[in-house]
This record gives sequence, structure tokens and C-alpha cells, in this order.
Amino acid sequence: MVGLLTKISIEIMTRYNTKIGDVFAVKIDDNREKYFQLIAYDLTQLNSDVIRAFEEIYPLTDRPDIARIVNGKAEFHAHCVTKFGLKLGLWEKIGNSKYVSATNDVLFRCTNDAGSQPGKRVIVSERWYVWHINDEDFTRVGRLTGKYRDADLGMVVNPYDIVERVKTGKYSFLYPGFE
Repeated sequence: MVGLLTKISIEIMTRYNTKIGDVFAVKIDDNREKYFQLIAYDLTQLNSDVIRAFEEIYPLTDRPDIARIVNGKAEFHAHCVTKFGLKLGLWEKIGNSKYVSATNDVLFRCTNDAGSQPGKRVIVSERWYVWHINDEDFTRVGRLTGKYRDADLGMVVNPYDIVERVKTGKYSFLYPGFE
């Protein structure tokens, strides 16, 4: 089994090459799509890809210029493995832009209450911590207040959930809230 997983991992790594600046299209229905860009690798979160998903919706018949896409308003940031989404056919790479917005202001949040003990799901957590991309100094904040309430969820999200968030604006999985 380990040999098979290694073989699959090597295939994904070589066949589906991605790099910072790559822009991806996600079909949200039969007529429209949205985009996201790979903007960083976060060593503090399993060296996972960090994406910036854009708010604007475009018709499938009118693929905009990449410069227009990457200058659009960000809807959210997330950690994921972009290569897996390509392999699964959930999005397609449409190009690359040398323009990648500054990442030092991107703030993520997580809680120690995620994946709580079986039968004891925490609905509202008061054990939050936040961090910036590649910043090993996590800041424990307890209750989320002020600017921390706007921080993006920082766990590594599977590609299907990324598509769900792009389509609906929210994740479908259960995770503790902050109010």
C-alpha cells in the first residue's frame, strides 16, 4: 500500500506542476466560473499551497485577461493542495501572473476545539489562535474579537470543499464558530 501511495504522489507531483502565480478557473454552474490564484506556500501549515479566491463571477463564454482577474477583489484565502484539484478535474490552470499581492496581511485562524472528542462537539470556541503565512509565532487570542473575526480559516482544506466555498461562499463541513 505504501508503494502505491508513493507512486501516486510522484505522479501528482510531476504531472500536475503548479507554482506561485498560477491562476485557476472553477466552474460554478453551466454558464459561469470564478478564479483563484496560488499566492504562497505556508511552512507553518504543512507547507501547503495558499490560494486567494476572487469574488467576481465571469461567463464561461468570456474568459477575461489574467491581469484583470488577479487585480480583482479577494473573497477569501485558504490552504489546499492545488495539484489534487487539477488531478480530480475540479479546476483548470489557465495561466500564470507575475503579480501576486502582498501576503504579509493574510491572517488565518484555527481553534484547538476542532475535531473535539467524539460526542462532544464544540459549537462556539473560545480557544482560537491566529497566524500569518510562514510565521511560526502563533498568537493565542481566546475569543475572536476585532480584526481576528475576519481571519480566514487556516486548516488545509480538501479540493471539494474549496469548490463548495467558491460556489456558495461557505464551507459545508462542521467547524466551531466564534459567536
